[in-house]
Amino acid sequence: MSDLLDAMARSSAARVADARQTERESALRTRALDVPAPPALQLHPGGFDLIAEVKRHAPSGGPLADPDTGPALAARQADAYVRGGAVAISVLTEPDRFHGTLADLSAAARAVPAPVMRKDFLTDPYQVLEARAAGAAGVLLIMRILDDERLGELMAAATEMSLFVLLEAFGPDDLARAGSVLPGLASAGTTALVGVNTRDLQSLEVDPARLADLAEQLPQTVPCVAESGIDTPEDAERAAKSGYQLALVGSALMRTAQPTKLAAAMIHAGRAAVRNECTSA
Repeated sequence: MSDLLDAMARSSAARVADARQTERESALRTRALDVPAPPALQLHPGGFDLIAEVKRHAPSGGPLADPDTGPALAARQADAYVRGGAVAISVLTEPDRFHGTLADLSAAARAVPAPVMRKDFLTDPYQVLEARAAGAAGVLLIMRILDDERLGELMAAATEMSLFVLLEAFGPDDLARAGSVLPGLASAGTTALVGVNTRDLQSLEVDPARLADLAEQLPQTVPCVAESGIDTPEDAERAAKSGYQLALVGSALMRTAQPTKLAAAMIHAGRAAVRNECTSA
């Protein structure tokens, strides 16, 4: 594990410890299950979709939103993304480096009919319950910070809460582990995606070539997601050509004054690439 991921995992565990002082897990579970069922993730038959992200700050790029804006920002962004055609909304809830909150997640989930995913450095099933209680339909799980036992516990919590799971990989070993747990998720009836994050965890630089380099190792049984460094419609097109069925985009959509237009353009470019590949095959 990189120094960055190790630090984020430790910070995440500390947040869980603090949260448990406020609400017992049994009470949180009851509250989570009382929330109306979230919308299901339903991919478009066009072969390429966008998960658009609410992201207040990027460690590699600085502020992406006015720090004084409250959860209404998340609601506005989510609405703009859905109008652009996004199939799901990702909301960063990590508070220290990304300045996110669970209130952002709740606001986005209330604002749009699309499924909303909690993106964070989740290390404990308690946080999956938090996500469901806030209205989430899915959670991102980073393979590299979870040993097999803890990964199994978080996936079981996601299944219990009827949440979809995005398993995030950085390299071949992560993809192999993801492939090994997919049958269990499928047998439990849990919707799963596998993502490839192209960001280097030491330099924080993006390596776009990683998408193509790992394409042959992608699992064929679930949709796969291109993560980080998707800034333009051309980037979305390249991801689709490399075999990814979705892209997760945050910073580019937060920086633009026209997030609806950019989201729509990325989706159009990705689906056009898929159609062209099918035609030429």
